[in-house]
Amino acid sequence: MPLMRKDNQLLVITHLSQLLDVITGFGGFIVPLILWITNKEKIYSMDIHGKSVINFQISMFLYALLAVPLIFVFGLGLLLLIGIGLLCLILPIINAVKASNGEEPNYLFSIDFIK
Repeated sequence: MPLMRKDNQLLVITHLSQLLDVITGFGGFIVPLILWITNKEKIYSMDIHGKSVINFQISMFLYALLAVPLIFVFGLGLLLLIGIGLLCLILPIINAVKASNGEEPNYLFSIDFIK
């Protein structure tokens, strides 16, 4: 196993790259996935942070899919979609700050698909 180096800046970029969905409409899943796959054995803690980001992205996508039919039930789906949007905007920033301080990521409502 090669020697791992510590690179908090790349961990921060991995978390913030999720915001590409907000800026460009795409890339918020692919870019962190590529960063995680290519650096998980090179960067210390990248495997933990990368899995957290990917699990969060998959979870939010599934929650959004579930929210769409709920739009017809008293508009509950709209409230859920707004909440998901806020989580997708706020949590990557919070976890990027945590990563810069060397802390573990914590994404609320994230399901562990990848362990």
